Amino acid sequence: MALEERTARLTVLIDPRKKALLERLCAEEDTTPSQLVRRLLRTYIEERTGSPWAPESAESTPTSTAN
Repeated sequence: MALEERTARLTVLIDPRKKALLERLCAEEDTTPSQLVRRLLRTYIEERTGSPWAPESAESTPTSTAN
């Protein structure tokens, strides 16, 4: 899995108890919450688009707007 060239910050507000548990569970797997979230986002994108995530194809992926 190649690292992406650029990053952007995503701020998510969660319950402090969930955050503490998430950090503990991630530590048990020798990963970080950020790595886990990136993996979950990549999986979600691939499931929704039906194709493997490729940073260069992000520009051409159609987006939908919620009303």
